This record gives sequence, structure tokens and C-alpha cells, in this order.
Amino acid sequence: MKKSLVLVALSTVLLSSTAMAAGFHLREQSAAAQGNAYAGATAGAENNAYAYYNVAGLTRIKGTQFSGGATYIAPKAEAKNVRSVATGERGADAQNVVHAAVSPYFTISHQVNDKLFIALAGNSPFGMITKYDQDWVGGDHGITSDLKTATFTPMAAYKATDKLSVGAGLQIQYVWAHLTNSSMLPTQSGGYTPVNHVAADGDALDFGYQLGAMYEFTPATRVGIGYRSEIKHKIKGDMNSSVSAQDEPYHTLLNGDISAKLNTPAMLSMGIYHDINERLAIMAEYQRVFWSSFHDLVYVSREGAYSGMEISRVHEHWRDTNFYAIGTSYMLDEQWKLRLGLAYDQSAVRVQHRTPRIPDSDRIWYSVGLGYKYNDNLSFDAGFTYIAAHDAHLDTRYTGNKGRHVTADYSNSVKVFSFGFTYNF
Repeated sequence: MKKSLVLVALSTVLLSSTAMAAGFHLREQSAAAQGNAYAGATAGAENNAYAYYNVAGLTRIKGTQFSGGATYIAPKAEAKNVRSVATGERGADAQNVVHAAVSPYFTISHQVNDKLFIALAGNSPFGMITKYDQDWVGGDHGITSDLKTATFTPMAAYKATDKLSVGAGLQIQYVWAHLTNSSMLPTQSGGYTPVNHVAADGDALDFGYQLGAMYEFTPATRVGIGYRSEIKHKIKGDMNSSVSAQDEPYHTLLNGDISAKLNTPAMLSMGIYHDINERLAIMAEYQRVFWSSFHDLVYVSREGAYSGMEISRVHEHWRDTNFYAIGTSYMLDEQWKLRLGLAYDQSAVRVQHRTPRIPDSDRIWYSVGLGYKYNDNLSFDAGFTYIAAHDAHLDTRYTGNKGRHVTADYSNSVKVFSFGFTYNF
């Protein structure tokens, strides 16, 4: 009976920690590609930063090139009509739920000979920061969610024929996560003890791969396909809480070492690029992100007598998502290029499984960008995107979390600013 009570309590605490990788893929790895809303990113290969989307495009980058930049992501998410259903308590609206962040990137590439091209890229392909007030009504379902990743990818591309190029890379990915929430622990008498603070921290370093191919029908028309593999992270970390030392075994289990498994999803992208004339180009993109590979979030204790004990299993219910984009570029003169793009991005979270950590919904991207060629060696790119997300309703009765039943209505939008440069040696 005591062991069952412990399992129920820990499930209550940890079920809210499900948002570490849900629907927060950061496509922002190229200021130039962002201007087109990433339309044609797997076929564009305008500079070596496009290798994130398709490593085979490196065969279009002659000599030695360095590109770098950063993206400032400024999301806005507000929770209104917040209510605790069981008590009828009306909670305060939550403002600025999702916090701004900067995502840097760089790529350095080198042409070994007429056939072989090599490169090293660094970027942050997944990330999120959501934070509520400590005493908000939905605290049992999540207060702070902070996920950061850093990926380094050595890669190589080979020009197999005059028209066909292929490439591959090794993803070396580091992930760090910090999650907090409040909770209600069941007691043997059938009641509940409030816990004001539970925090879980952990990190991992694991590996995946990248594949790509590009086919050039003519000098004006090319298609590309890119694949980034799933990476299975084995996170190790620790948990701490406000549970007092007199409340055993909860104190030991909620203030000790833990481990968890986290899969970042595989991604398949296909794009086409076509120059209508010397000034005007059009492009399109499709991407499938395999979020359904993240079936469960399982926490295992690594503490003393409880080592190896599964203390929580969360069924995620995420779905694979689709991303569609179209774009155009126009050379204003010999130095300036205007880029435009429009995209539709599907949420990984269905309505019935939305949590406060992921106030996510389908969205539309509106992008514009400018490229400036300073000279034959140096060029600059800037992009701006406004992402309009559909309104999202939250009802935690569907999540399986044993905390308070909370409902809320979210309105979400994102502004994305990016700047990059490219230097040819």
C-alpha cells in the first residue's frame, strides 16, 4: 500500500514534466532561408548555412566559406479565462508565458576538390522557455519549462555526377532541461499534502545522423531532399523539492538523482528551387517532423534503495506534423535581394492533450528578408517573420495529471528577427 501511494504521488508530480521536446523545433538556422519562410531550403544552397536542411547542397559552395548569425525569437502567449474547475476559483490571467530567446548558428565549409566538400556546423535545433507565476492556478501542471540544445555536425558532400550530389553528417547533440511545478501529494488517510516546489534538472550528450541529396535538372532548376535522424537522449540529473525530511519516502525520492529518456524527432524535408530569369526565383518546401517517436516520458530513480525503480510514465500522444512553405526572391539590383515567404505549420499537440507547458497550436508564417552583397567575399542577410498562431483552449482533464482540473484560453504569436553574414576566403 505504501509503495502504491509513493507511485501515485510521484506520477502526480512528474506528469507535468512532459513538455521538454513537444513541438518546439527551431527552424531558424539561416537568415537567408528565413526570408523565404524556409521555402526551398533543401534545394536553395545559397550559402553553406543551408546545409542544416540539406548537406548535399555543400557541393554548390566553392572554395572556403564561413557563415554565422543569430535569431532573436520573441514569442507572446497569454492565458485568459483561467479557472480551477473543482473549486470554481478564477485565476489571474497569465501574461508573457513564453519567454524570448536567442538562437545562434555557424557553418564553415571547404572544397577539398571538384568532387568532395566538407563542413562543420553548430546550432540549436530545439528549445523553449515557458514560465508562470509561482502561485498561478495551474501550478500543478507546470510553472517553468526551460529546454536548451546545442548540436555540432561534421559533414561531407560528394558530387556523384554533374547533376546529382549526395551528403551525410554526424549530429552530436547536447540537451539540458529544467522543469518546475507545484503538486499535491496523497496521504495514507486519503487527503493531500501541498508541495510548493518541485524541480527537475538533467542533461545528456547523444548522437544522430544527417543525410541529403540534390538533383539539378538544369542550371535554373533543382530539387533537394534532407533527413535528420531521431536522437535518443538518456538524460541524467537530479530532483529537489520543498518536501520536508520528515515526510519519507517522498523526501528521498523528490530530492535525489533521477534519469529519463527523451527523443528529439526525425525530420524529412523536400524542396524545389527554380530561377524564372536572372532576377526572379520561386521555391517551395515540405517537411514532416516525426514527433510521434516520443511515445512516453519515463522517470527512473537513481537514489539509494529506490535505484532502478520506475517512478513515472507519461503517455505523450504527440503526432507527426507537416510544414508547407512557398516563397520568392527578387534581385532589386546587383547588390540587393528581396525575399518573401508564406508557410503553414502544424502543431504537434492535439487539443485534448495540450498542457500549460506547451500552449501550442497550428500557425501561419509571414516572412520577409533582405540580402546585401557588399563585395565578392562578404554578404549580409536579414529576415523578419511574424507567426500568427490559432487560439488554443486548455482543459487539463485530458492530460492524466492528478493535479487540479484547470481550463484556460491562450492567444499566441511570435516575432522572429534574424541576421547573418557570409564570408568567402
